Amino acid sequence: MEAYVSRFVDRVTIHVAAGSGGNGCASVHREKFKPLGGPDGGNGGRGGDVKLVVDPGVHTLLDFHYRPNARASNGKPGKGSMRNGAAGEDLVLSVPDGTVVLTPDGEVLADLVGAGTTFVAARGGRGGLGNAALASKARKAPGFALLGEPGEELDLVLELKSVADVGLLGFPSAGKSSLISVLSAARPKIAEYPFTTLIPNLGVVTAGETVYTVADVPGLIPGASQGRGLGLDFLRHIERCAVLVHVVDCATLEPGRDPISDVDALEAELAQYTPALAAEHGGQDLASRPRMVVLNKIDVPEARELAEFVREDLEARGWPVFLVSTATREGLRELSYAMAAEVERYRRELPPPEPARVVVRPTAIDDSGFTVEPDPDVEDAFIVRGAKPERWVRQTNFDNDEAVGYLADRLAKLGVEEELAKVGAKPGSQVTIGDMTFDWEPSTPAGVAGVLGSRGHDSRLEGSDRVSAAERKAARQARRSSLDEHGGYAGSEEEDDEW
Repeated sequence: MEAYVSRFVDRVTIHVAAGSGGNGCASVHREKFKPLGGPDGGNGGRGGDVKLVVDPGVHTLLDFHYRPNARASNGKPGKGSMRNGAAGEDLVLSVPDGTVVLTPDGEVLADLVGAGTTFVAARGGRGGLGNAALASKARKAPGFALLGEPGEELDLVLELKSVADVGLLGFPSAGKSSLISVLSAARPKIAEYPFTTLIPNLGVVTAGETVYTVADVPGLIPGASQGRGLGLDFLRHIERCAVLVHVVDCATLEPGRDPISDVDALEAELAQYTPALAAEHGGQDLASRPRMVVLNKIDVPEARELAEFVREDLEARGWPVFLVSTATREGLRELSYAMAAEVERYRRELPPPEPARVVVRPTAIDDSGFTVEPDPDVEDAFIVRGAKPERWVRQTNFDNDEAVGYLADRLAKLGVEEELAKVGAKPGSQVTIGDMTFDWEPSTPAGVAGVLGSRGHDSRLEGSDRVSAAERKAARQARRSSLDEHGGYAGSEEEDDEW
């Protein structure tokens, strides 16, 4: 039978995709004696968001390691009789307390601390308007509706930084897991070989009226800040700690090891890994964090003698030093109360918590800003960039001539056609907006969209006698085919220019 091995994952890349908005409906109300009762197409529903929410019951990012793709549901399309489509359901992803959300480039988007903290990772697309909402004096019975917008889709990096008050530092087999097991109710794995602990252990300690949490950093060795051992993966877990405690093995038989050199080696690693703490910790770095030293395993006679010998040198640095034995529990009571006192002092020095203020930054969806610039890859072609024209193109059904005419009216009112003329665009020039490229044909002035025809058609698009790009391409191919078949002259450059 295959054994199940639990894993701890504290950094993972996920792909989130919000739901797309539903399409609007193009419908005409019909009933007895009222065959054309007016447009009654409903709007499409909004797509669902993808949200990250801190859940106290979640302690690892393991679920995202196995299921890195998350997609919210789409909005439903609108229907006739003024029925709007249902909005897509939001997808809520539970993350551990202390999760940091970053872009693949390392930009911090959110620092999720505290149960219930929510971050909208991807926003759903808006639903398209139905033809009832598009009706106007000039276009009383639109034969088209707008398409729903696609939802946001992006990659995110989730990084877990444990929220603990006391961080235990030490070489492998220094006794950090044993210390947590006797100070708290935690039961970490303990064995007589290095790198026993492969995940950060957390324990809750009660000392008098003070309750605080203790966490260890697995397997720190010299070079951990450059990626050796396990240190680089777990150093981030001490960034939020109020107190850092060195746990020193005084009974080690390894050559070249002694309590002073062990502490100096780990301090050198911390000096090379000093990212600034989050704002809730006063912006201090690891170098300014209070230190304590625990000389462990004094139940061994030689270890007790060594601990007494180096105690004065460590205290000269201004650090409290405690001699303890996790086997006999000697000195543990004094240690737990001393750590509680440091945690209480740190908590008193923190600024009083302020109620969270909700900052609303609405997106300027009506911003008319856009730019027109020459296309660097195509001659006599132009690119239009701007949130509004790009959104209008995504909402347009290009299989419907009336919808295309409506888009042309909107672009003309925005001033896109006027700007294209200023930069030198000519009829037939290629214009790219978003993912759509088309031949520019100057339309009638904005506001003269009331040239009515059959539903779904726009007479302005049908009345152009200019040869389209597709027709020009077909003519060139035909002439080349004629040359290949007969090997003779099949036209002149002047004729090509006329086309």
